[in-house]
Amino acid sequence: MDSQVAVALALSLVGGVSTSIGALFVIINQAPNLKMLGLLQGFAAGLMLSISFFDLAHNALNSLGFLKGNLWFFAGVIFFAVVASFIPEPTLTPTSDVKSRKKNGDEGGKDIMKKHRRQVLFSGIITAIGISLHNFPEGMAVFLGSMKGLRVGLNLALAIALHNIPEGVAVALPVYFATQSKWQAFKLASLSGFAEPLGVIIVAYLFPSSLSPEILEGLLGSVGGVMAFLTLHEMLPLAFDYAGQKQSVKAVFFGMAFMSASLYFLSISLPEDLSL
Repeated sequence: MDSQVAVALALSLVGGVSTSIGALFVIINQAPNLKMLGLLQGFAAGLMLSISFFDLAHNALNSLGFLKGNLWFFAGVIFFAVVASFIPEPTLTPTSDVKSRKKNGDEGGKDIMKKHRRQVLFSGIITAIGISLHNFPEGMAVFLGSMKGLRVGLNLALAIALHNIPEGVAVALPVYFATQSKWQAFKLASLSGFAEPLGVIIVAYLFPSSLSPEILEGLLGSVGGVMAFLTLHEMLPLAFDYAGQKQSVKAVFFGMAFMSASLYFLSISLPEDLSL
């Protein structure tokens, strides 16, 4: 059990660090290319959908049967739908202030930022809280996946890490332009990301070390439902907004193909005791 927790912690730390990478993207570029972020979000959505349907849900259906597998899957969908209804939506709307500053000149931009500084900072803090709440169950998902096998944990961690980069941008962007402090933007975005390994630590002490195979498959099926809802409810709409529908759909299918290939190569390269 200790080794499983260590592996899950290491994988979840990758997701936490990727949030910091998103913050660095804001700090270095100052005006992020939202189209590129949209394409990255679409690619990550493809990874998530591939994991959800071709791996987690597929295995649950094969192991538990059609009815039980679907019940576990949609239990995850309903659970995260309820959770999402209480979580503030992440936003990148402060980017409009950057564009207006370029159009109206530095003086006008400074006046706008002074006028809206508190509102923008508040939106950044709310976004950080919301993303922290998002990352917590993602840490739980990585832990459950690592209990099943290293392949599942690796794929979940990869998809979540790519998903967390735009989340880091969503936190850092309003904070940076409200405070003009690179450190504050980086710190708040990083803290929101490290809710993921915190989820691993907490769930490691809540779940028994010897879950029955049926319960574990069911929980992973529910994780598939959570990932599918997160993808369709949040990631795809953002990708469409930032990169356009046609380009985003291409990125989604590219992500699905990439993850399908990784599922195959990991399955043939990892030792049998570390894979499904």
